[in-house]
Amino acid sequence: MTKQDYWNATRYDTQHAFVSHYGKDILSLLQPQQGETIVDVGCGTGDLAHELSKQGVHVIGIDASPNMIATAKEKYSHIPFYVQSATQLTGFSNVDAVFSNATLHWVKEPLTALQSMYAILKSGGRFVAEFGGAHNVETITHAIIDEIRHAGYRFDDAQFPWYYPSIAEYTTLMEAAGFHVTFAEHINRPTPLQGDEGLRNWMYMFADGLFEGIEKNAKDRIIKKVEERLRDVLWQDGRWLADYKRIRVVGVK
Repeated sequence: MTKQDYWNATRYDTQHAFVSHYGKDILSLLQPQQGETIVDVGCGTGDLAHELSKQGVHVIGIDASPNMIATAKEKYSHIPFYVQSATQLTGFSNVDAVFSNATLHWVKEPLTALQSMYAILKSGGRFVAEFGGAHNVETITHAIIDEIRHAGYRFDDAQFPWYYPSIAEYTTLMEAAGFHVTFAEHINRPTPLQGDEGLRNWMYMFADGLFEGIEKNAKDRIIKKVEERLRDVLWQDGRWLADYKRIRVVGVK
């Protein structure tokens, strides 16, 4: 059975543009060179792939979501985009770099993904990524899980949809996959969410896996409870501020 695609590409572009905005910072770590071939793993709707293309890079966009890829193709028809998983990259090899922004915390088989990305790189090629690290959005997710349980629903830890490793854990996996780790950091990056309903929109966009098996009306009530609970914590200077923690890494084959 084909896995259902829950990603709403329109909502992603209109309410969560900060994902691509912050991703531009990590391009300085990538240091793309004109004429290079770079695979963007988890390209979403293609904005960062487009930035790379403007710099003269031969970029290939990969995402597991057909909805995201369909939108990317509409926006940037000059760039090749494909529906693929980070754990099963096929159809290209000997690329100069693999780049990934805000994606690898969704991949719960991290070593398999690292081995897949390593395999398509040329010797001396680089892997550059930023994604959620240890304790990422912990304030939000703890509140959601608590409110789910308070509402009388069972929450199994296996439902947690993300992988948020420490620097030590992830760089050890990189080395196990064959990479020489040249850079790694874990940073706090408090992230503004758009508008008065920013936290609510974030939960609907990114936290759907936490609400598995909960009907819509109950889910809406739980989300409202979470908003009320976190307003004194995450509502600052007239906006919601999510407690993002990010890992940035560079590895060479």
